[in-house]
Amino acid sequence: MDFSALPTTAFIHPAGKNRVAIAALLHQVVDLLVDTMAQASDRSPLPNPLVLEDAVKLPETSIGIEQLLKEMRSQLHHSMNAAHPGYIGHMDSMPTTLSVIGDCLVAALNNNMLSVEMSPVFSQLETLVIRQIAQLFGLGANANGVLVSGGSLANLQALIVARNTIFNIFENGIPPGKQPVFLVSEVAHTSFQKAAMVMGLGTRAAISVATNQNSQMDIDDLTDKLSQAQANGQHPFALVATAGTTVTGSIDPIIDMAKIAQHHKLWLHVDAAYGGAVILSERHRHLLSGIEQADSVTFNPQKWLYISKTCSMVLFRQFDQLQRYFRVSAPYMHDHHQWPNLGELTIQGTRHPDILKLWLSLQHIGRQGYDIIIEHTYALTRLFTNAVKARPFLALASEPQMNLICFRSELPTISIDRRDDWNYQLQQWLLKQGNTFLSLPVYRKERWLKAVLLNPFTTQTHIEQLFAHIDDFHQRHA
Repeated sequence: MDFSALPTTAFIHPAGKNRVAIAALLHQVVDLLVDTMAQASDRSPLPNPLVLEDAVKLPETSIGIEQLLKEMRSQLHHSMNAAHPGYIGHMDSMPTTLSVIGDCLVAALNNNMLSVEMSPVFSQLETLVIRQIAQLFGLGANANGVLVSGGSLANLQALIVARNTIFNIFENGIPPGKQPVFLVSEVAHTSFQKAAMVMGLGTRAAISVATNQNSQMDIDDLTDKLSQAQANGQHPFALVATAGTTVTGSIDPIIDMAKIAQHHKLWLHVDAAYGGAVILSERHRHLLSGIEQADSVTFNPQKWLYISKTCSMVLFRQFDQLQRYFRVSAPYMHDHHQWPNLGELTIQGTRHPDILKLWLSLQHIGRQGYDIIIEHTYALTRLFTNAVKARPFLALASEPQMNLICFRSELPTISIDRRDDWNYQLQQWLLKQGNTFLSLPVYRKERWLKAVLLNPFTTQTHIEQLFAHIDDFHQRHA
C-alpha cells in the first residue's frame, strides 16, 4: 500500500525511519507548551473563547504542521488558564510538571487498563500505589481501590457496590418490595442524584439531610430522616459523608456519622474527592478523623494533588467486596492470580493509564512537598478569611475548614433582590480590573462569590491586591 500521501510525521515509525522529523516536531510542541505555561501570568485567567466553526471542518487532505501549530497556540491562549495565580474560582488546579510528562508518555504507549495483558506494567503500578493511598486513609490491610474517570464515577461505583453488598443482589437484582435509598447532605455533590438515577432508583432515593450554619450534616435531622424512611417502607442502605463540599469546602461530622452507620448497619461512603488531600498534611489531617471507618472513599488527586485530569479513585476498606459484588469476568481476557484485570472491576472497560502521572508526581514532590503546599494554601485561607471579616460590608457563608472561602457583599443599602446582581458585578469587576477570577455559585438560593486557593503561586500580595479592588468597587457602588 502506498503511504506516500500521508504526512511523514503521521506516526512514529517503529524502526526509527522518521526519528529526526518526529524529534523536530516534538521540540516545537514542547516549546509551545513551555511558552504557554511560562507566560500564563501574562494572560487573563478566563480569556474570551474562540469561535471554532471554521476550524473544525474535516479536511480532504493533510493540513501542514505550521498551520496546526498556529491553531494549537490560538486554542491554548483562549482556554481556561488555571495556571494563572488569579484563577481561584473552581477546584481546578494547574498540573504538576511530571503529570504532564506522564500523560504524554502513556499516550505514546497507548496501553489499555482493561487487562494485565494489555497493560502489564501499569496494572501492577495502579494496584500497588492505590493500596498505599488506602493505607494513608487508615482503611486497613485489606483495603485497595481502582482509578476511574472523575469523582462522579467513583461515587456511582461506591454506591453500586454498597447496594449489591447490603442487599446481596449481584445476580438477581432488587427484589420486589424493596425500596433502596441512601442519605446525603443537602449540599452534597449532584453526582449522588445522578447515581440514584443511573442505578434505577430514581433521584428521590438520594434523601437530602439538612445542614447546620457551617454546611455540615445535621445529625438530628439525619436520625429523623432515617426514621421517616423506615416508617415509609423504604430501605436505607448507605450513608454519605462529604469531606470538602463543592461550594464551602465543609466537612461533615464523619465520626458521628460512622456511629450511626454502624448502629443502623449502613454502608458508610465518604466523598473526599476534594478534601482527601488533607490526609497528607501533618497539621490538618485530623479534619478527616473518622474516615478510617468508611467502607468506601472517593478521592480525586486531580484537584488538590495537582494531577492533570483525569485522575480519580474509589477505595474500599474490604477490597474483596468489590471483587464479589461488582466484578464481571471477561472471557476474552486471561486470569492473573497476583494482579487483577482492572477492567473487570470498573464501570469503564477501556481506560487510560492515569496511574503513571500520579505515581510520578508523588515520587517527585513527596509527602513533605505536598504538606508544604497544603499548608501554604491554608495560610492564604486564613489571610483571606480575616480580610473578609475585617470588612463590615462582606459576609462569609460559613467558617472555612479547607482552602475554600465563600463570601458576598451584604450592604444594608442594597435590597435582597438586588444583592445577587451586585455580587455578579463585583465578580466581573475583579476579572476585568484585578485579573482575578472568582466563581459565583448558588448557595442557599442566593449568589455567593467563591475563592478556591489552590494555585501554589498565589501569594499574600495577590490576596491583598484582590481586596484592594474589592474596596475600590465598594467605594464606587455603595
